[in-house]
Amino acid sequence: MSPSLIYHVTSSLDGYIARPDGHIDWFDSLRQADEEYSFQYFYSGIDALLMGRGTYEALLKRGCAWPYPGKPCVVLTRLPLPRASDEVQLTHCTPAQAVAALGEAGFQRVWLVGGSLLAGSCYTAGLIDEVVINLVPHLLGAGIPLLATGMERSLTLSDQRRFNSGTLQVHYKVQNPASQQSPSRINAA
Repeated sequence: MSPSLIYHVTSSLDGYIARPDGHIDWFDSLRQADEEYSFQYFYSGIDALLMGRGTYEALLKRGCAWPYPGKPCVVLTRLPLPRASDEVQLTHCTPAQAVAALGEAGFQRVWLVGGSLLAGSCYTAGLIDEVVINLVPHLLGAGIPLLATGMERSLTLSDQRRFNSGTLQVHYKVQNPASQQSPSRINAA
């Protein structure tokens, strides 16, 4: 059985997950204790992580300890990169192959950490089951978009929460394209 893939991400109100140079300093300073608690609750409910090379390299550049302990992390890359932790697996495969391998290993809830290119690829391939967005009350004006590519699809709101910083968290279920009804056609006969 395929695991649930959850795209949990922080976004500016105008739809960017990072500055054009990849920096995310704009939301680190705004985060408050209730948001950190919510993240820890989310993190405790996932089994593994799926990450793109760009996000992984950005984490390596920070020079800090590995921020996602206790969970296996599959990083999709073609490049030979250093492993930040024993829990990190660097591999070259498609997102669908990575999700299938995580499912075969028994993982049921996988966090799609990002970034934009990987999220767009996963979304287009129909791999994303849930989208959790922390909308920060900040406008970047430009940057790395929430999804680099994708296709039109409806979402169903399953939860929402307001944090003390003014950040809104919205949790959506992605509707299966087969279950969406196309608009009725009018015959002009």
